[in-house]
Amino acid sequence: MPHESLPPQMLSRLGPYTGRIEGSAGTRLAVYEAGAADRRLPEGHIQDWVVAHRTALTCLLDTVGAVLVRDAVYRAESLSLVARGFGGTLLAYTERSTPRNQVARDVYTSTEYPASETIVQHNENAYASAFPHRLFFACLQPAATGGETPIADIRAVTRRLPAVLLDRYRRLGVAYLRSYREGLGLTWQEAFQTEDPAEVEKYCSARGIETTWTDYGLRTRQLGPALVTHPGTGEECWFNQAHLFHASNLPTATREALTELFLEEEMPRAVAYGDGSVIPDAEMDQVRAAFDACTYAFPWRCGDLMVVNNLLVSHGRRPYTQQRRTLVAMTGEVRVARRPDGTSVFSGDLSA
Repeated sequence: MPHESLPPQMLSRLGPYTGRIEGSAGTRLAVYEAGAADRRLPEGHIQDWVVAHRTALTCLLDTVGAVLVRDAVYRAESLSLVARGFGGTLLAYTERSTPRNQVARDVYTSTEYPASETIVQHNENAYASAFPHRLFFACLQPAATGGETPIADIRAVTRRLPAVLLDRYRRLGVAYLRSYREGLGLTWQEAFQTEDPAEVEKYCSARGIETTWTDYGLRTRQLGPALVTHPGTGEECWFNQAHLFHASNLPTATREALTELFLEEEMPRAVAYGDGSVIPDAEMDQVRAAFDACTYAFPWRCGDLMVVNNLLVSHGRRPYTQQRRTLVAMTGEVRVARRPDGTSVFSGDLSA
């Protein structure tokens, strides 16, 4: 992995930790680890280390996109302190799409899907009207086998996608369709964290989400961009969850069963072009292939802390055996603004 373009401080010692670059196929990860002759910081002091070296770590996150610190965090409370020290106020997990549990103040378990399932690459909450800038992952218990949190630089992913596909998605955007009902995916109460339909209506109205109340629950439709430009770098990135919401992401048997039971607009999750037309499976296959080509994974170790720039790097989860416990905290609320020329750009708290 070439280092010539990296500022010197990225690979220098930061306290007891020495940095290096790992990665492959366009995705890089900055790794900081104490050497055999060094004493790692006590856990209660890791937040001080993060604050003291915030400038260097921010530079890494805004260029490389992700930083891994070994032997750093072993408790939910420590993760909360580290994330707050670096990014300020922690974000609550609102407009939920997957099941999680809160274990400390705005610190959550990672998505609680069965251990046998793969969670495909995605940028956190890219389907929503607002999403986090930074993600802070902490491994409290690595799986016996598997369970990695692979990452992919979406700038590299975008470069692998055909220009004709990018042009089409840039022009049309995507429409996220969700159907909330008991016993199949999240209920609207879980997704919006309220029992009051009026609160849901207020929330959705403020964010341009169309709502339709049904006999079984709620349907929503939300428009979003497919590509978004980072104002700092000027780079346009594939930033959406179309391939995650698309029916082709489901196991074949599950997809066939749901198709027999529900119309597309009644599926728990579905996606279309912004004009409502159908997105073909083949296009989503191209997107997944681009992510697969750029993905990089490392084995979790107990105490690992990984910080990810959610605007530049996606993440996922591989299947695993036995027990696994990975927590996440989020900072820096970001939205998308529309420029006069029609392009979309990240806006909001890009410093946190």
